[in-house]
Amino acid sequence: MQNIVFEKPYEFVPPYEGTIWIKLFTPFVNSYLKRNFGIVNVEFRDIQRLEQSLAKGHGILLAANHPRPCDPMVVGALSIAARQPIFTMAASWLFMQGGFQAWAVRRLGGFSVYREGLDRAAVNAAIDILATARRPLVIFAEGTVTRANDQVFDLMDGTAFIARQGAKRRAKNGDGDVVIHPVAIKYVFHGDVEESVGRVLTDIENWLTWRPQRHLPLIKRIYRVGRALLCLKEIEYLGRPQTGAIPDRVAGLIDHLLQPLESEWIGGNGEGNVIARVKRLRMAILPDMVAAEIPEEERVRRWSQLADVYLAQQLSCYPEDYVESNPVAERLLETVEKYEEDLTDKVRIHGPMAPIVQVGEPITVDPGRPPRGEADPLLQTVHTQLSSMLASLNDEIRSDSWQQN
Repeated sequence: MQNIVFEKPYEFVPPYEGTIWIKLFTPFVNSYLKRNFGIVNVEFRDIQRLEQSLAKGHGILLAANHPRPCDPMVVGALSIAARQPIFTMAASWLFMQGGFQAWAVRRLGGFSVYREGLDRAAVNAAIDILATARRPLVIFAEGTVTRANDQVFDLMDGTAFIARQGAKRRAKNGDGDVVIHPVAIKYVFHGDVEESVGRVLTDIENWLTWRPQRHLPLIKRIYRVGRALLCLKEIEYLGRPQTGAIPDRVAGLIDHLLQPLESEWIGGNGEGNVIARVKRLRMAILPDMVAAEIPEEERVRRWSQLADVYLAQQLSCYPEDYVESNPVAERLLETVEKYEEDLTDKVRIHGPMAPIVQVGEPITVDPGRPPRGEADPLLQTVHTQLSSMLASLNDEIRSDSWQQN
């Protein structure tokens, strides 16, 4: 399990208002992206849409998809291109590890949000940023890194709540509108996918005690490794490999992991997508651990439960038929990266990777309450625009896609 949940008190890290460090870091952004993530040639599209909203003095929320851990730095490059500093809601664990990372994230515009609880300070700070329109606010609305760049997962309700509350304050003060610009981030892989993916698969096959399956077509090799990894988890948790379609087996394993914990901790509330279910469970399990009010045996038990919750979240980020339905280089690479990440908590760098960052049309936020018992129309509009932009970008780059002989 990656080191993203901490058993220590959380302290809100507020936005840093200065810009001197942003100016000092700007010349090094491109080299940092290349060295740490294999990223080259970031391309920005429709940036004038953001510039027009800035010129009108709107409160601006940039709602981006979140396929890779480097997304905040890529959106930071967008802010440099627009000559406009931004604030970004950043997961609290980025600040809890201390050192240079925590220091730098804040100086570059990040402020903390505690995803394992109701972080009123972070929400209020975000609302204030929109209400005062002093900088655009970036929120990665899917709530977690998906490693599925061609699809948009369900968006978290907090994005719409923050936008509406900011719009409500601006309307009350007569200051104008709050708008949401969906920001589609599309990564295009220009390396040798067979070489990059093949190296990782060989390492995993060796870990499985297999001889490397290089004689197989690459897609078949990816699916065979994926089935093996799923079977191992089914044996661990269910006693034996299951039968049936892979998506049904994954969904069954997720419910096996989460439903007993939901019965114990939150009265059986299993509503919403897996990310929302995971958040509710962490909010229930962690507080006593942070307060150090439980015996060591119980503490160990809860860490085991948190590991199960983390596994459920990771399983949910494997979209159905993601490789087979459209076997482009990026999907092959993302799938194998997830294998490696889920096994080792680390992912090696693959490149060159060339992101396209497209700014969507502004969506004016109505400060009124959304309809009860229905899907939030604001989130639906953001989701639809993000999905449409990514689909267009996918169609555009398809001619450069990898195809197996």
